[in-house]
Formats: sequence, structure tokens, C-alpha cells
Amino acid sequence: MSAANAQTLNPPSRTLMFLEGRALHELGAFLGALPLLSLAPRGDGHPVLVLPGLVASDTSTRPLRSFLKDRGYAVSGWRQGRNLGLRDGVQGAMVDLVRELSDAHRRKISLVGWSLGGLYARQLAKMMPERVRSVITLGSPFAGTPKSTNAWRVYEMASGRRADEDSGRFGGSLSDTPPVPTTAIFSRTDGICAWQVCMEKPSARSENIEVESSHCGMGHHPAAVYAVADRLAQPEDRWTPFDRSGWRSVVYPDPNR
Repeated sequence: MSAANAQTLNPPSRTLMFLEGRALHELGAFLGALPLLSLAPRGDGHPVLVLPGLVASDTSTRPLRSFLKDRGYAVSGWRQGRNLGLRDGVQGAMVDLVRELSDAHRRKISLVGWSLGGLYARQLAKMMPERVRSVITLGSPFAGTPKSTNAWRVYEMASGRRADEDSGRFGGSLSDTPPVPTTAIFSRTDGICAWQVCMEKPSARSENIEVESSHCGMGHHPAAVYAVADRLAQPEDRWTPFDRSGWRSVVYPDPNR
């Protein structure tokens, strides 16, 4: 999936790629932090669709989905097996699922997307803003070219398509901010995507939250999970930026520093 006017940056170093192995430790940290994470604000029951990253499936997002379900949301996985890119039928199935969840609950739906799943989430929100309440991305490289990542070859092998193939018909330019409240969660130690291309243009309804996480562990990193829960708990039509005051200033640095 290409992005108009996207940045061309080098992908993360081999050292950062090697450090992606800490994702397993981050899962352990998530499990150990569950008592503290239970202090995250509860939700209002609205539907949340969680979209997995490249070559991952709903199994990868199960910890996050289980936590959000416990926080009171009506949570769904994407139900398409492994995410092997925008192959035939994938876009239509996602559009149908957004409609299904929105109609079933008679409410707008929030979209949470990890890596490639976050690119899908942004584009779905642009196509269906009347059905989407908010978008949260986790390490999603929407502001850069595919070669700003270490995953573009994997995408081409999995999908059978060029990574820079124009997919403008799917919601338009990737780098354009969705017309709904949007949060981009990123990490400067991401070993897969250049962190700069995972950042949103801040505005009255868009923001960035930095966490110290691997790419492959971001969906269950305690700081990222708490941030997702905090953002989903925002009252509909009364969105405010993430509050970094107090103890949060230690965990969540200023992304514009």
C-alpha cells in the first residue's frame, strides 16, 4: 500500500531488528501488569474491531481483545485468518464487518489496528466515517514508503502484490488523517518500521503517544494497552488529547521532544 507524499527513510537497524525478540518478555510483562492495568478506565460498551499485523491472525491480538472485553467493550477480531495483505476479497470483508458490527450494536465502532492492521483501520475510517467513532494505530507506517520498513519483502511474498502498488481506491492517501479522532502509538525502538513514519500530524482530533516497546510486542505492551484503553474510554463527540501529567509523564514521554 503506497502513500502519497510519503517520507522515504531508512528502515530500523539490524540491531533493533534483533531486539524484536523482547516481544515475548513484553507479553510476560503484560500478564504481570494486569492488576495495575485493571485501573484503566472502563468503557461504555461500544463495539471495537481489532485488526492484526502482517502475517498475524486474531490469535496475536487475543491478549488485547480479552483485556478490552474485560473493560466493557464489545470486541471483535477481524475474522479473516492470517493477514496476508490486500488480496482479493480482503477489503470487502472488512467493510462488511464494520457494517455488521455497527448495525448489530446500533453504534459507531472504534478501530484498533496493529502495524498493517492500522493502515486498514485508517482507510476504513476514511471510507465509512459515519460508522467509525475513533482510530488507534500501533506501530503503523502510514506516513512513509514501504521501504521505510523491514517488512516490505514479506508483504510482497505474502500478498503477491508490489508493496508500493497504488491502493488509492481503498480510502485514498494513507498519510491523510482520518476524519475521526485518531491516535498513533509508536516506539523509537521499533525494529520493523521507522518510528517517524508511524507518527500522525497533531491536530484538534489527532495525536501521538510514544511507548518504549518492540514492534512485535506493541499490541500487548502494558503501556500501549493502557493507552488504548484510555483512548477508547473518551466520551463520544468529546475527545480530548492524552493526559501526560503526573505519573504518566514518566511512562509516556512527550513525542515531540
